[in-house]
Amino acid sequence: MHIVHIALQGCLRGHDVEYGITADTGGHIRYLLELVEASALDPAVTRLTLVTRAFTCQFSDIDYGPGAEQVGPNIELIRLPSERPDYLSKEALWQELPSFTDAFVTWLDALPQKPAILHAHYADAGEVAAEVQTRRGIPFVFTAHSLGRSKRKCLEYEGETLDDETLQALSRRIAFEERAIREATLIVASSRDEAENQYADYDGYAPGNIRVIAPGSHLGDFESARSTPAVEAMLAPFLIDPNKPALIAIARPVTRKNLATLVRAFGDNAALREKANLVIVAGVRDHIDTLEPEIAGNLHDLLTLIDDFDLYGHVAYPKHHAPDDIKALYAWARERGGIFVNPALNEPFGLTLLEAAAAGLPLIATDSGGPNDIIEQCGNGVLVNPRRAEDIGREALALFNDPARWRQMADNGRQAVKAFDWQRHTERYHDLLTRLTAPAARPALDAIDALLICDIDNTLTGSIAGVSAFNRWFAGQPTLGFGVATGRSFHSALMILAQAGIPYPQLIISSVGTEIHYLEANGVTYREDTTWREAIDCHWQRKALIKALEDVKDLTPQGPLEQRRHKLSFLSDDSADIADIAQRLTQHLQQQGLRCTVIHSHGRYVDILPEAASKGRAVAHVRAHLGVDEAALYVAGDSGNDLDMLRASPCSILVANYSDGLAQAPGMGHVYIARAPHAQGVIEGIKHFQSRPRLRPLSGIAS
Repeated sequence: MHIVHIALQGCLRGHDVEYGITADTGGHIRYLLELVEASALDPAVTRLTLVTRAFTCQFSDIDYGPGAEQVGPNIELIRLPSERPDYLSKEALWQELPSFTDAFVTWLDALPQKPAILHAHYADAGEVAAEVQTRRGIPFVFTAHSLGRSKRKCLEYEGETLDDETLQALSRRIAFEERAIREATLIVASSRDEAENQYADYDGYAPGNIRVIAPGSHLGDFESARSTPAVEAMLAPFLIDPNKPALIAIARPVTRKNLATLVRAFGDNAALREKANLVIVAGVRDHIDTLEPEIAGNLHDLLTLIDDFDLYGHVAYPKHHAPDDIKALYAWARERGGIFVNPALNEPFGLTLLEAAAAGLPLIATDSGGPNDIIEQCGNGVLVNPRRAEDIGREALALFNDPARWRQMADNGRQAVKAFDWQRHTERYHDLLTRLTAPAARPALDAIDALLICDIDNTLTGSIAGVSAFNRWFAGQPTLGFGVATGRSFHSALMILAQAGIPYPQLIISSVGTEIHYLEANGVTYREDTTWREAIDCHWQRKALIKALEDVKDLTPQGPLEQRRHKLSFLSDDSADIADIAQRLTQHLQQQGLRCTVIHSHGRYVDILPEAASKGRAVAHVRAHLGVDEAALYVAGDSGNDLDMLRASPCSILVANYSDGLAQAPGMGHVYIARAPHAQGVIEGIKHFQSRPRLRPLSGIAS
């Protein structure tokens, strides 16, 4: 497999990258280089090519002109010329895309064999790849890294008046992104927030065409890092007491990184200033006024805030650091009981969070973007609204004042980040590319003669041995269709299945039955069942429900990612009587003329759905749509949000580790209660039903 990566922004080179030399020379270049380095270790990948734009520049002694650079044994970097020879920022690249595309097509035509796939990085490369796909038929994968609509929303939220030039640049960028999103064979996102919220702002948004694969990172050096005399000497001149705990941030000084809010959080909190120092490592500089306007402006703002709050002696902001100093900076902060802070307005992923966690630092991070996934998976930090400086200061002080919690988060992070490695990333990435270029032969849903639909958490997952047994068993069931029905969102379901090593389901019923997706013939992307979406939209008054639930005691909204178009999700207070909360809420909402379905599960989760939606109703819709006989449909679950699905299906399985008193619930007399837990209980239940004569349908089954 020959993979060609297209990346036009910044100063891309194979070795000794000049990170921070321009505003566009940042983390995406590191991501790309580490991705191809890891990809090259797979014998199935015979060739990797990075294609970028050649240019001349006055700000570096390195040659970025046309030519080729050998990055590794089977990795080559190609610099192709465009009409203008000088360096251009990402906002100005648009005018070079036609000539660069022509040069790229000429280069492709000269190859003895065309590549299997193109992978475009950022909007401008997406435009090039879409045009090449049109001209030469080579499919492409798109990774946005950051999105124009998200940037515009951030700027507008901050109250900035956007000049005509900025608006035009954003409009062009968004138009390129729209085309790439619409035409890409697959979109690779770094986080659920990116996949479910940011891309959703685009006209071409199709959740089933997006897969979330968290980037990997080389974390070994950070795990063993120690402070160095160079770092001690770098920071000591700034700080009256350099041995105090420190809040540390490492980021380019661009507006999106929101470093000014971190300074305000520190400056406004007298107790925090007394307790800790602040360290901001914001790129490399000599004279501020020689830097790009955005970087220079942000650095001026930082220095002005430091002066306004009179933080001298309590904040360090070194001008220079070597690449090897980064791991030592994390270690310096860890040795003093510090905290790593990422206050970005939006962080597509956040490799620095993984580095800091590997080094043993707890995290305080933005709730917008990849940090949601990292902190949820690792349990090593706190998410904050990046626009609320007081929240950042309060959470930092609380963590400094609780040493046991600090140690627990530090320990959690050090262990959990080991899952974010490049080998796992490239295994999933290459599997997707292989499926796209050579689809698997599993029968389509219209060729099955029976269908299994399982809950995921604690039904399929929860036992490594159970997953292995399920995979072996399912491989021997060629005409059995496989689907999942879960309270998780679509992308969250795919992520947990991938982490568990469970095969791609042919259909996914997600968000407690409010969304249905079918696997397409390529074995990678999914198609949404829009008929179902339109059916459940009837009588659904989302805004009115949110308002009506504001004054309900004992309910706390779950995080933003758990709120869906047709699902509102809450946590019940520990003091709430969970046994009757669904009934009380239903009555409360009915009194206000609001029609919905209320479902509680696992003793504390409460979901508000459209009246016509639930797992059971979604399963019945799928069964009818696929023409599967009721007696050939097997469903399995373990908790309260599986109740109506289990009640309504003749061949229902309750795994041994069930909760919420399901076995004693009304209407469950026909359900097979497995002796085995988790996935092994699912296998046991299906074998039980397969050993019996075909059952007659239950009366009153939902249709």
